[in-house]
Amino acid sequence: MKHTLCIALCALGCCFGAGTAAAEDAIIGFVKTARGNASLVVAGRSVPAAPGAALVRSTLLKTGPDASMGVTLKDNTLLSIGPNTELALEEFMFAPAQSQLRLDARMTQGTLNYVSGVMAKLRPQAVTVRTPTGNIGVRGTHFVLSVAKE
Repeated sequence: MKHTLCIALCALGCCFGAGTAAAEDAIIGFVKTARGNASLVVAGRSVPAAPGAALVRSTLLKTGPDASMGVTLKDNTLLSIGPNTELALEEFMFAPAQSQLRLDARMTQGTLNYVSGVMAKLRPQAVTVRTPTGNIGVRGTHFVLSVAKE
């Protein structure tokens, strides 16, 4: 009986450990700063952005008038967005050992100050920021983007 209980507890611990690891793998970055009406939208659910909030794939970063937000992604990419901005982090993979590198973001309006992290240095073609009028392929380390609302 004691042996069975021990095995069951070990199996339960492995399940919880695996769940935690999977949840940590899903995190692609964190909010570092948030000012004003800044929010994160995931699966249609909006929550206020706050320093320390985790980001996952398909997160939409939104700011209202007089708002801003700064985020750091797992590869140390820095994204600073200004007022009235909508930036969707549609795809993010950062596993250099497995050659899995991808950042695909879509910006529909607002301003973005982008400072590249490790991913753009390892494989610049893996990073794309799409706008209503075109795509930006990152080949340098820093750019500023402004997209007017249509």
